[in-house]
Amino acid sequence: METLRSRWRSPSNIALVKYWGKYPGQIPANPSLSFTLRHSHTTTQLGLAAKSDSTPPQVRVFLAGEERPDFAPKIEQFLERLGAEAAFLQGYDLRIDTENSFPHSSGIASSASGMSALALALLDLREQVSGQPVEDFSRTASHWARLGSGSASRSLYGPVAVWGHHADFPGSADQYATPLDPAGLHPVFQDFRDYILLVETGAKAVSSSAGHDLMNEHPYARKRFSQAHTHLGHLQEILQEGALTAFGTLVEREALTLHAMMMSSDPYFLLLKAGTVEIIHRLWNWRRERDLPVYFTLDAGANVHLLFPARYEHDVKQWVDSEITAFLQGGKYLCDQVGPGPQKLET
Repeated sequence: METLRSRWRSPSNIALVKYWGKYPGQIPANPSLSFTLRHSHTTTQLGLAAKSDSTPPQVRVFLAGEERPDFAPKIEQFLERLGAEAAFLQGYDLRIDTENSFPHSSGIASSASGMSALALALLDLREQVSGQPVEDFSRTASHWARLGSGSASRSLYGPVAVWGHHADFPGSADQYATPLDPAGLHPVFQDFRDYILLVETGAKAVSSSAGHDLMNEHPYARKRFSQAHTHLGHLQEILQEGALTAFGTLVEREALTLHAMMMSSDPYFLLLKAGTVEIIHRLWNWRRERDLPVYFTLDAGANVHLLFPARYEHDVKQWVDSEITAFLQGGKYLCDQVGPGPQKLET
């Protein structure tokens, strides 16, 4: 039977202003901004096999060559959210072959890279089936990716993307992400490094979806959403001016605020580990001693992201190897940097 294929590589991203809390329809409770990563990406090939009956599409998912039936329900939920926009899939079965360039459950958002790669492949195949080009391909793919994973909407653009409406970012919207105007990014941030320190790998004790839901009745939610709007406005000026100290202060405050919201939820929970806290204190001490612009951020987990200009990479790597690997699982960390966004590949 006829088979159509599309293959994409899409990056993960690391939020600087955090998205935490959402409304029905995967609408963010506050806007967010992220660096797009270069080396941490997912490669996904989607194949559509034509069939003669009218049964619903069958979904099979293979991760690094191994079939994973447990992944299929999330894909099916994603297709249900697409609704009529996925009607072109009628008459086809789906096979998804996907692999990550980074260890699964290693503190990098594989849902962001994975869902954005899948959205790109789906939209590409819709064009093939219909013969009609999509007017704004990246924006539509971002809209689709959001329905699978909110942060996936930002992976459609590099090096910096904004998701959620904010008055200081023209064109920003809750339904899709938008790229930061290159003129608004100082050269020092264009090759920024991100070292991901793997304090803990594996599934988190509390999923991000559950954490988002706990913001619905959170006593400090409204103040947090207001803070995110304020921080995003300040960050726009910082990124344009290249103000590294102000960047570090804002980004570290955002990271700690994210975890403060978790610790004050009902029920409360804690994703930080002893190694996370030890690394943060050691970083603060080292930064004071060496006067280097090296800062941390945290995602919804225990792992630490070190953010710094490329010219300090030798110093950072030497420090991590000598003082920090003892606090990492298997002594491992990942070296990444700001990147350009997705890429279509040959099938």
